[in-house]
Amino acid sequence: MDQEDRIALFLDYENLALGARDHRGGAAFDFRPIADALAERGRVVVRRAYADWSYFDEDRRMLTRSHVELIEIPQRMGASRKNAADIKMAVDAIELAFERDYISTFVICSGDSDFTPLVHKLRELNKRVIGVGVEGSTSGLLPPACDEFLYYDRLEGVDIPPARGRRARPTTRPAGAEQRPAEPEREQEPEADRRPAGEEPGRDVDALAVLVAQSVAGLQGSANGEVTASRLKRTLLRKDPTFSESDYGFRTFGELLRHLAERNVIELGEGPAKGDPEVSLPEHGDREVAFGLLRGVVADLGSGGNPVALSGLKNQVRRARPDFSEKKLGYRSFLQFCKAAATAGVLDLRWSPEADDYLLTTQP
Repeated sequence: MDQEDRIALFLDYENLALGARDHRGGAAFDFRPIADALAERGRVVVRRAYADWSYFDEDRRMLTRSHVELIEIPQRMGASRKNAADIKMAVDAIELAFERDYISTFVICSGDSDFTPLVHKLRELNKRVIGVGVEGSTSGLLPPACDEFLYYDRLEGVDIPPARGRRARPTTRPAGAEQRPAEPEREQEPEADRRPAGEEPGRDVDALAVLVAQSVAGLQGSANGEVTASRLKRTLLRKDPTFSESDYGFRTFGELLRHLAERNVIELGEGPAKGDPEVSLPEHGDREVAFGLLRGVVADLGSGGNPVALSGLKNQVRRARPDFSEKKLGYRSFLQFCKAAATAGVLDLRWSPEADDYLLTTQP
């Protein structure tokens, strides 16, 4: 644990929550995807959010359940209220940087360019800075200033928002899909994807395989060096402090990993210490099979060379193969899986402003 990053999290909540709702079709902001992303990067020891909480009553309860300290900025000063919240957040971050030497990483959740000087000062103090913001409301000045920047829209667990006002919908969409574009995607989600945070997994080893593959993929993308079994176990416990391999019928965590390795969910290699193997995702696994499945579905839906919209496509893939899950292959989202298929030359993927969606076509 001594080698882990200690993280301090600061949320400019009004900027983040309103940005999510304004640029994601009115979808409610969810803190859990941010918590999970940070769990893969280190141990969060400070969580603070700044806002006038009388305007975010439901959000306040959600954050309290996630053990976030709520800093009240009353709305009594008109336009200066926003500056008051920004200044308070910046002062607290700098104070913590000087008083808590063990905190190595600061996470600034805001898309406001006003925090750029704060980011520069924290890095000057030898702190790593991670930014988090909504893609549509993040200033172009802030991401380059950070050591790492995460767009909330792209985090695992953040749903694709329902599209509004699409004028050129692909003709391959099933009947009724135009009026409720996001509903089919959610209706067919397996229980593991719909389960609220903290709910018991019910000894579902398939759901556990998804969680492990997703965590390994996240650690490989954000961690320095190999992913060891001990590091993976700590990450799983940060995501769900009640996690125990015994709930799934395994005596030890190593036994659980060996079981998943036999199912080709992960691969185990020699680690830095005896009894602490290196964990990685299979180089290929069932990836080619899944790519072939995706190509076949797109070819069937887009007969005649018509493009197929990404929205609702995962639903169609699951109709062809009910046990399909991109997370078992190590991909954090279905869009990332489709991008990997496009990179491999299986199909073409492009963004269409007219359709307000990604469109897929098969290669000739």
